Amino acid sequence: MEVILLEKVGKLGTIGDKVAVKAGYGRNFLVPQGKAIPATASNVAEFESRRIELEASANDKKVAASARATLLNEVQVIITATAGDEGKLFGSVGTRDIAEAITAAGVKVTKAEVRLPEGALREVGEYEIDIHLHSDITQAVNVKIEAA
Repeated sequence: MEVILLEKVGKLGTIGDKVAVKAGYGRNFLVPQGKAIPATASNVAEFESRRIELEASANDKKVAASARATLLNEVQVIITATAGDEGKLFGSVGTRDIAEAITAAGVKVTKAEVRLPEGALREVGEYEIDIHLHSDITQAVNVKIEAA
């Protein structure tokens, strides 16, 4: 299936690229999410008429993500959790917990933007967590987990 990308998609292409993808990926993910349209003659003509508008919108999203990245650079995140004597947590700290703690610190972050390197955090300590704000912008945030 050939599609025209309406926004930058990681490892696939940028705005306006005509790419061949598997039918299921295009039909079930790219098109419903508004990331692409099927590459028919009428859609190509419609895309060319909207190209400037789409590029401006993509640039606005990138600028907003960059502004959020500078705000995240200043955020201190401390999460308290119950832990045993050896520093092992009773349970774990996951993406939802980290996103809620960052949002409480003043920068709105969704759990889908949090990238944990090796799954949920299960020990007390300091961790560097990546926040994926845009396809081009990833900001590292230091998260400290303390025993309650």
